[in-house]
Amino acid sequence: MRSFVEASKEIAREAGSLLLRYFERRVGYELKGEADLITEADRASERLVVDRLRSYFPGHAIVAEEGTGQGGDSEYRWYVDPLDGTTNFAHGFPMFNVTLALEHAGRLVAGVVYDPLRDEMFSAELGGGAYLNNRRIHVSSTDRLEVSLLATGFPSWKRHRNINVHFFHQAAMASHGVRRAGSAALDLAYVACGRLDGYWEFGLNPWDMAAGLLLVTEAGGRVSDMRGGPALLTGPHIVADNGRIHDELLALFEDVFAGRYRVPLPAL
Repeated sequence: MRSFVEASKEIAREAGSLLLRYFERRVGYELKGEADLITEADRASERLVVDRLRSYFPGHAIVAEEGTGQGGDSEYRWYVDPLDGTTNFAHGFPMFNVTLALEHAGRLVAGVVYDPLRDEMFSAELGGGAYLNNRRIHVSSTDRLEVSLLATGFPSWKRHRNINVHFFHQAAMASHGVRRAGSAALDLAYVACGRLDGYWEFGLNPWDMAAGLLLVTEAGGRVSDMRGGPALLTGPHIVADNGRIHDELLALFEDVFAGRYRVPLPAL
């Protein structure tokens, strides 16, 4: 397992250096569909990551956001987001990363999230713990929702149909606040190292969350879907936290799903 993690760190660091060069140039972007952005940096980073994975692990399947991966029936499957936080990147907002995760026979076994701006490498392997720049990390000790700091996200695609604003309002009223930084992988990494106490989101892709979910569990946290079921890479939603506030969060989400608002929306 360690060879997978070390290879992932090496590849992510190389891709991160490439992204920094593009970030300094402030490259333009294109629309991918109605609202999602894509830049030259996304494509270049994905080419680099996929090429390296093919070289190191030629028999492995690769699922990459921009579609340059490779199929196959291997028990090993990589999930790659070459630039998580593209909208931030395109606007010069300093919150983006490279993330890779490896699944073996349906179980996540290795993952990294690399923030090149801060030179922060989050890494985890199944049963081996979670690390930030080679130092062991753990989730926070916050044990009450009312004093927790949370994070979430909203999609670019079909934002008008996304229901998360209802959950956002209720969670913001029940906690110290909710942050929305635009990078799912970093949000999960921040839960793993205790900078955030919890995170939830609807409609993520497998490459958005695979490494982050492993980081949280290996750092001592808890993950599930927002109704308390398994946290599936193909599921409709996830919640990840330090484990101490998990039941409180699920109870809050249950109320919102049922239309029971603990705090009414403010009048205009």
